[in-house]
Amino acid sequence: MPFLKAERDSAVLSKSARSFCHIGLRTGNFCAFDFAPLVCVIAKWSEAGEHSSLNGTREATGSQWRETRGGDLWECFGRAFNYETRPSVTCKQLPWVRDEDTAEVKRNVNCDLYEKKDYVRRCIVDDGKTYRGKVSKTESGRDCQQWWSKFPHDHRWTPSPTNGLELNYCRNPDGDRIGPWCYTTDPERRYESCNIPRCEDEVCVTCNGEDYRGQVDHTKSGRECQRWDQQYPHQHIYQPEKYPDKSLDDNYCRNPDASPFPWCYTMDPDKDREECHISKCSKIPIKRSRSSYTTHCFRGRGEDYRGKVNETTSGIPCQRWDAQHPHNHPFYPQTYECKGLDENYCRNPDGSEAPWCFTSVPEMRTALCLQIKRCADDIEAEDCYHENGKNYRGMVRKTRKGIICQKWSVNTPHKTKINPTTHPNANLTDNYCRNPDGDQHGPWCYTTDPKTEFDYCAIKHCENVVFNECGKRDDRLENPKLRIVGGTPGNSPWTVSLRDRKGKHFCGGSLVNSRWVISTKQCFSSCYVDLTGYSAMMGTIFRDPKEKDPQQQNIALNKIVCGPSESHLVMLQLESPAQFNERVSQICLPPERYMVPEGTKCEIAGWGETKGTADDMVLNVANLSVLSNKECNKYFRGRVKENEMCTTSFYGGVGACEKDYGGPLACQNSDCWVLEGVIIPMRRCGHPGQPNIFIRVSVYVDWIKKVMEMA
Repeated sequence: MPFLKAERDSAVLSKSARSFCHIGLRTGNFCAFDFAPLVCVIAKWSEAGEHSSLNGTREATGSQWRETRGGDLWECFGRAFNYETRPSVTCKQLPWVRDEDTAEVKRNVNCDLYEKKDYVRRCIVDDGKTYRGKVSKTESGRDCQQWWSKFPHDHRWTPSPTNGLELNYCRNPDGDRIGPWCYTTDPERRYESCNIPRCEDEVCVTCNGEDYRGQVDHTKSGRECQRWDQQYPHQHIYQPEKYPDKSLDDNYCRNPDASPFPWCYTMDPDKDREECHISKCSKIPIKRSRSSYTTHCFRGRGEDYRGKVNETTSGIPCQRWDAQHPHNHPFYPQTYECKGLDENYCRNPDGSEAPWCFTSVPEMRTALCLQIKRCADDIEAEDCYHENGKNYRGMVRKTRKGIICQKWSVNTPHKTKINPTTHPNANLTDNYCRNPDGDQHGPWCYTTDPKTEFDYCAIKHCENVVFNECGKRDDRLENPKLRIVGGTPGNSPWTVSLRDRKGKHFCGGSLVNSRWVISTKQCFSSCYVDLTGYSAMMGTIFRDPKEKDPQQQNIALNKIVCGPSESHLVMLQLESPAQFNERVSQICLPPERYMVPEGTKCEIAGWGETKGTADDMVLNVANLSVLSNKECNKYFRGRVKENEMCTTSFYGGVGACEKDYGGPLACQNSDCWVLEGVIIPMRRCGHPGQPNIFIRVSVYVDWIKKVMEMA
């Protein structure tokens, strides 16, 4: 079995054929035997655009790597060898010099072993001249003649260590356009094609190719693909260990991000990624049984939801998937034919957290359809927990979203700060749901989803209280015509202006730490939104401050963390710490489960719409009084929950509107201001007689602190 050996810790390899192997004696470098010629490979970055030696190999698997006697480096040159650099520089010969079925592989802490793709492919690249597989029958079923034999057909080819003419395997030594062929053992038929499929035809693509697992490793323009486990020439987030379900093997074309077609990063420094040339299946196979689809609820993330809900949570009609107005998008039904993109129904073609759609309102591109209920069997568990579940010792190992839990003792895909070492008495066994830190929301776990660090588990409270209810509100998304009303210019140093890629204000937030801002999830299309170009502005009362404003701070956002599903909260991590001064200050967090007394005077702040009642260009602050949930529910007919709180004062036409969402409801406690609520969207803003609803922050203080501690 022809192998290349690579240092486990080396990031990428460059090629240097027939070089002097004494360079391998340097710590961190090594040599490897590449079938016939000796190849010295140095663990460093490839030159720009240069082919990587590992691109011609695939990582080997097996049980045992047999070694023979040791020797000095020069004695190894005549055979394949294992060159080690730790704990000492040694050279051990391997017992084969050619492809053998008896060769076995053993994992080694000092190195990885790689097989040459030419020997293990089931398909051919281009004309198949490099094919070294073991097919030995022609397309008509005739046995191939041995290459060393001249009977029954005499020929001019002579096997050598470099031309691959082994035994009676199909080969293409003359580069024939028919691909690999052989002389046959039939005296009446001299030679025949072996009809080995081309790699682009061996495995065809269905739908948008998210399930493609073929071996194409070049793009449609012929560029060689970059290995997924390398970061050169292009850095990227798709490390194989973080996306184990995406099969990011070697440098094969894949589709880990729900793009229209399988793709890869290229070895061309001037071209980061490109689609691959792979045949489209002529007939779409049935991927799932019809019974796996749901119509009245959704499971997991709702990718199999096929119901007919066609409006957002707030009642805004969805845009048709086959339309490009008012929003242009890449989700064409003919491209994503397996995703059920019919008419304008809520769907989830890209693996977001729940079904969603493009809206029919130009000002709002996308919105989740959170009014669709989660299926009961998706959240039911075999057992339940008492109190906060700190003593739960059951065997549930999946989250409320159906994500499998990560083992507490490992650090992949997430590095754990709570583990069996830090909490030896918490029974952190295997990947079972636990509550080692006494989180009031119940048992939780780190997840195997690289995009979701931790989540709460699908376990019910023993008092028959369903832990996870989502999507029941119908008064939570933006009204596109309105924003804050009835305020006066004021100072709120913890109020943050969230800015989009164009630098425009779109939502508010509250600074609770020098690195963290709290806002509402309705300001973002999903929990996995790309934050590149987004920022948080603070230290000014102006919506569009001048660049020379000395106290203005504009800090990039680099991480979004969504809260428990019923919270509608997000935490946004700043790329660098905010600098506190008289215009920038963090707001206090309330005690856990603290209930603000009715009648408490509070204030909201934001740069939203004033409907002519104030100056839209400056930060407006409006005073409000807390209203008890009991009184508030008289108006909303029982829809206000424990995790929400209300204020009065809509009688005076004062309230939060579009672009205020995510901002603070701040209440003064003694000599400090406390973040008691977060502004969320409602159907109508500034409507006389209508109480204002906020998310009650005290319910989620433990989650907020956990996110900041784990960062």
